[in-house]
Parts: sequence; structure tokens; C-alpha cells
Amino acid sequence: MAETSFDVIVVGSGPGGYVAAIRAAQLGLKVAVVEREHLGGICLNWGCIPTKALLRSAEVYHLMHRAKDFGLSVEKAGYDLDAVVQRSRGVAKQLSGGVAHLLKKNKVTVVMGEGSIPAKGKVAVKTDKGTETLTAKNIILATGARARTLPGLEADGDLVWTYKHALQPPRMPKKLLVIGSGAIGIEFASFFNTLGADTTVVEVMDRVLPVEDAEISAFAKKQFEKQGMKIREKSTVTKLDRGKGKVTAHIEKGGKTETEEFDTVISAVGIVGNVEGLGLDELGVKVDRTHVVTDEYCRTGVDGLYAIGDIAGAPWLAHKASHEGVMVAELIAGQHAHPVKPESIAGCTYCNPQVASVGYTEAKAKDLGYEVKVGKFPFIGNGKAIALGEPEGMIKTVFDAKTGELLGAHMVGAEVTELIQGYVVGRQLETTEEDLMATVFPHPTLSEMMHESVLDAYGRAIHF
Repeated sequence: MAETSFDVIVVGSGPGGYVAAIRAAQLGLKVAVVEREHLGGICLNWGCIPTKALLRSAEVYHLMHRAKDFGLSVEKAGYDLDAVVQRSRGVAKQLSGGVAHLLKKNKVTVVMGEGSIPAKGKVAVKTDKGTETLTAKNIILATGARARTLPGLEADGDLVWTYKHALQPPRMPKKLLVIGSGAIGIEFASFFNTLGADTTVVEVMDRVLPVEDAEISAFAKKQFEKQGMKIREKSTVTKLDRGKGKVTAHIEKGGKTETEEFDTVISAVGIVGNVEGLGLDELGVKVDRTHVVTDEYCRTGVDGLYAIGDIAGAPWLAHKASHEGVMVAELIAGQHAHPVKPESIAGCTYCNPQVASVGYTEAKAKDLGYEVKVGKFPFIGNGKAIALGEPEGMIKTVFDAKTGELLGAHMVGAEVTELIQGYVVGRQLETTEEDLMATVFPHPTLSEMMHESVLDAYGRAIHF
């Protein structure tokens, strides 16, 4: 087939990929996107968006059971799992369609098929009609990642699930084991536990949500256990014996192994980059543990070849990928591009209670040699939190004692995934404690706790 020439070819259409394509098109470049499965990639179709739709259903169900607390009555609160899942899939479909519309609006050519790079500046796409060859001076890899599988813990879609199976569950688990307590694992644990599953979470590290600040992790763990979850830390699932309708898990801790039966297991032990079949070895692209090695501008070392998003390494977050997409598009177009600073990217986990953070934890800041000032404020001291019936939570801020720089912010509680952006902006603007103290926060809002936490770091908290 004849070659088609473009200025930019983006391989993959997840958040980073489609954003890179649209931004490049806005800058007047001729752009193509190659996608092998669904426009919008994993995030829109099998990740961020559909999981949030499921969790919203669980949140409403949880509130239905608390109706009496608000002076309301609900008779026989229940749920239809198929309908919950159907709503989630509908949300994902709507947004995937929105990506198609945006690409078309910006005159981006979409080629559905599996892409590889046989030579510098070339992308070969296997389509239903054969192989199509596209050429471009600039190629952006945005192929994303998939669930990691460990020997003996492989998913089968029946007894053992990955996140994809959990998004379209064949049944409601009665006794559920979740392996891994990162964002994916704890979100599914929260969802199924809220709907009534007897849920156990096993984490190899010394605490749940191990990337979060230790105090936030401890607070979240207490709330999970209040809700009936069983948390087993410093533990490893070494083996799964599969039987008819049941799985016997071998769980090791401190050299001792116990066995326990479950009807469903969700494996959430990390991700691996989709680097296979792209031709990266032949091109001389360096890959480290399934992730493409890049510089701060997402350049791979091969002229004109970039890698963004999950394939390019941590943090594995859609908003990081999107920002990288914009940066690379602007770099290609000859504009002044700003590199992504991983330590200024917020992480959000949508369990109940929500968890959000940006910057350094208290322990990390100290390890880096900072002398720190730490402020904290509990939800129970905030009028809006009490009015909402959400008094369980806390906000923690970490400052450089010498300069007043906001080093990190860490939250657990209702709607903290929305609140965190205030601190993200603060870090981007290199805000000091003085700026935050002088800012007038609206009342009554949950955001007032952000102010109080800053004040507390300097011994000036008013309401606690």
C-alpha cells in the first residue's frame, strides 16, 4: 500500500495520546493517531472513568444505608450489579465517543490497527485491509500499560480477576481477596466491600496505600477496618489453589504460611508497559523493566521518537500523560515546552474515604535533608464536613522550615480528590506559607481545612 506522510504520528489514543494529537493539530501540524482497540485507551474505557462510575454507585448505596442520619428513610435499599456495571460502561462509551469527536473536529486522521515502527520515521499499521505504512519525522509512543501478572496468580476471568474482569464482574463476590493495596486494589476493595462482599486486602509492604504519607495510610486503614475490611500487611500471596467455585490462597507473613478460602481474587500487583511488538530493540530504544527510558522532555534518544504516559514510567497517572502529550506536541512545534515535575503531580485514590496527595511525604522530606514544619487539621473541626455528615478525615501539610516552601500536602476524607488541586496550584506557583495564610478561603467549605492545616504548621490554627 502507498505510504501516507504526516508531521506527527501518535501510537496509542489514551489520555496522553489523544491530547498530544489534538495539541499538535492545534499548532498546525498534520497528525495521525494509530489505535489498536478503543479510542481513549485504558483510562477512558477500562480504568479511571469506569471505576469512578462504579465507585459513585457504591457511594450512593452507602449513603442510602445512612439515610436515618439525615432524617430520611429508605426502604429495602438494594442494588442491581448488572445495572451498576451497565451504567459504568455507558459512561465509558460516552467519553470514548467524545474523543472520536474531538479528533475529528481537529482534523486528526485516525487509523485503527496495531502499530509498529519498522524503521526510523515509519509506522506500519496492521489493519483489517492489510498493512498500511505511515511516515512522519516525529513519532510519539503512547501505548500505555496493562496489569502485571505474577507466576501462580494469573487471572482466568472466573475465580481470579484483573481490573478488567472486576469492571465487568460475572458475579458479586461473597468472599473476596484483593492482592495489592495501591490505588487500583484499594478502589476495587472499597467498591465490593461497600456492596457487601467479605473483603480481605493483602499488601506486601508494611502499610496499605504504601506511596502515601504514613499517617494518612494509618488513618485510611482504620476507616477501612471500621467498614469491615480485613487488612493484612507485610504479607505475600505465594500460591492460589483453584477448585470448583473457590480459591485457596496461601498467605505468607514472617516465614509462616496460612491458607484461607475465597470465592474471588482480584490481582492488583502493578502494571507493565506495552512495549512488545513495537520494534524498539531494533531501533536502539532503551527499555528498563518494560518502560521506555526518556529524558525530562520524553525523548527516547532516537531522533524524532518520543514516549509519554504509562509506557514512559511513573507516576502512572492519566493527568501526567496528558501534560506530557501537550509538552511533546509543543516541543515538536518549536515552542518553549515545560518539562513535567513528577513531585508536583497529585495522586488521587477514590476509595471511601478518598485519599489525595502532592509533593513529598513528611518522611521523604526529612530523608532529603529538609527541616520541616508540619500542620494538621481534622475534618471534625470543620463545619461543612459536619453538615455533610463526613466528620472523619484529616489534612496534613509539610513545609520547609527555612524558606516556607510547601513541600507536600496529604489528605484523607470526603472530596479530598477535588481539594488537592488547591495545593497543586500552590506548588506550581512556588507558594510559601505566607501566601497561603493570607489567602481568604470561602466559608462554609471543606477547603477551609486546607487553610487551617497551614496555620497549624506555624502554631496559628484557629478552630482546633
